[in-house]
Amino acid sequence: MAQVQEGGSKFGRVFKVVSGNFLEMFDFMVYGFYASAIAHAIFPNASGYVSLMMSLMTFGVGFLMRPVGAIVLGAYIDRHGRRKGLIASLAIMSVGVLIIAFTPDYKTIGMAAPLLVLVGRLLQGFSAGAESGGVSVYLAEIAPPGKRGLYVAWQSASQQVAVIFAAILGVVLRFTLSEDQIMAWGWRIPFIIGSLIVPLLFYIRRTLQETEAFEKRAATHAPTLREIYAGLLANWKLVLNAVLLVTLTSVMFYLITAYTPTYGKEVLNLTARDAFVVTVCVGISNFIFVPLMGAVSDRIGRVRTLTIFSLAVAISAYPAMAWLVAEPSFGRMLAVLLWLSFLYGGYQGVMVVSLTEMMPAHVRASGFSVAYSLAQAIFGGFTPAVSTYLIHSTGDKAMPGAWLAASAIASFFGVWMLHRSGAPVGKGTRDVAANAPAAKHDTVARVAH
Repeated sequence: MAQVQEGGSKFGRVFKVVSGNFLEMFDFMVYGFYASAIAHAIFPNASGYVSLMMSLMTFGVGFLMRPVGAIVLGAYIDRHGRRKGLIASLAIMSVGVLIIAFTPDYKTIGMAAPLLVLVGRLLQGFSAGAESGGVSVYLAEIAPPGKRGLYVAWQSASQQVAVIFAAILGVVLRFTLSEDQIMAWGWRIPFIIGSLIVPLLFYIRRTLQETEAFEKRAATHAPTLREIYAGLLANWKLVLNAVLLVTLTSVMFYLITAYTPTYGKEVLNLTARDAFVVTVCVGISNFIFVPLMGAVSDRIGRVRTLTIFSLAVAISAYPAMAWLVAEPSFGRMLAVLLWLSFLYGGYQGVMVVSLTEMMPAHVRASGFSVAYSLAQAIFGGFTPAVSTYLIHSTGDKAMPGAWLAASAIASFFGVWMLHRSGAPVGKGTRDVAANAPAAKHDTVARVAH
């Protein structure tokens, strides 16, 4: 009976910690899904291409704040605890959601409209800088021995729920509203719904318990901010390695989710309804494969799985996209996106837990967050804008596949570096809180003490 109760408690803690992660990704997805409508309302221009690029660049600019949020909030989480840090990130994120939801359009307040949306995106980016890292570290520290890959994978799986929910809303809106209504005001509905669930998410996250691993460390030595930042500098090679690992999923996730409705409608000339249905299917597929492959990596190893899937993306991404654009159709788009979803799930489900295992204990949240955020800022967040630019400049509608293949090559190199480094990755039975101080990578332990 005790084991059943413990399992139930674990499930409750997993649900509570990923709830805020849902809001982060839901709002990011909604902006990406309705980038063309936001362009029309907030960034009007005589050139449709310029207007769309301004909207997509604003989406990307929010990611530039993620490294800043990772440094500030990540250190706060390592210093004051996982629970307090995650509540703080949710509060900042909620302000950004409200700003974007209720900013009047350009016709009403002029240049103040794009400036307010930019502020909202910057706040969202700042909070997101530590959200993924804080959630992943929390899950790693409460995971039972041998199940860390499965537990940490729920960080990414919860984001897929947000993708599914946002895409279903898109399908419903396309059935109930006209194109003119969506462009005028209908795009705000998902943002308003996101605002309405904020109080519930606050209630859920405030009941979250601190991890036992953090409480044990805090009882003996709570690192100062100076020690945390010194630890990050001491482990800069490890952080750089982690950035390479994250590059593939940063690009791939936003390509197969946030950019899909825009790509389907603006590039392939499919109906918006078809593009949203494909996105729903991608979200469901991601939700299945991410935790599944996290669990598989607990058995066959992290590095082997990362190598297989990064190579598969590098080899197949451009040919798959070229096949799609040769004869665009709903069936082909669904087939290609589901294939990429399978590859994404195989890599992402393993990569996230690998980051928590390779980072030294005293900078686990900040190190993870900085690496994750840098990759998102440099590559992932600008993927919709980069894809649009590459198509416009080359005339090749399959160029997003080339951009994805390049990111896979970068991550394959990161996996190779990880293998050579001998970092403590894939030790599924070892307590991640302990992180064996004998490992040569725990430089921060020597710095902090």
